[in-house]
Amino acid sequence: MKTTFLAVSATALASVLALAGCASGTGTSGSTTPATSSASSMPGMNQGPGMMSSSAPTASAEHNAADTMFVQGMIPHHTQAVEMSDMMLAKKDIPAPITALATKIKAAQGPEITTMTGWLEDWNEAPTMSPGHGMGDGMMGDNDLKKLETAQGTEASKLFLTQMIAHHQGAIMMAKTETTQGKNPDALRLSKDIATSQESEIQEMQQLLATL
Repeated sequence: MKTTFLAVSATALASVLALAGCASGTGTSGSTTPATSSASSMPGMNQGPGMMSSSAPTASAEHNAADTMFVQGMIPHHTQAVEMSDMMLAKKDIPAPITALATKIKAAQGPEITTMTGWLEDWNEAPTMSPGHGMGDGMMGDNDLKKLETAQGTEASKLFLTQMIAHHQGAIMMAKTETTQGKNPDALRLSKDIATSQESEIQEMQQLLATL
């Protein structure tokens, strides 16, 4: 009889262990391992905001119509300032402070032209303004540029300073419009830099003009 009882007990114990093993793999509410494993294997899961492969547009691509108009207008505006500066640097008998100013203007605005051209490419915007839009205030006409090109000595210095003051005033107006209406952080930063630096240069040019 004892032998029979031990055999039955061993059989019952084996059955209980088998049932317990099956229960552990059923995925019931008491078991969280399968759910955790499947969630971890799904692409894009367990990633915080901005970690998905389809991320939001970068800040450089965020812009509005005011940003586009500012950049499209400021590029030719800067280009003309560089052209006027080159004219002065090619002349003889120009006072050193005016030559230094022309050098500073060219050195500052030349790289900004490259930067702004790159922005328009990043924004998928045209490199020039659409028909019907001006290039900004303070631009010199062809006759103005011819006068500056042919002038020499003190006459050229006075003409350059007078024209560049008006040119800077136009750029400042454009920059302040961008500051109040623009959206792109890089363009807004540039507009503030332009306003600050060119306001300072206007004061410098007015002082130089008074010495001629």
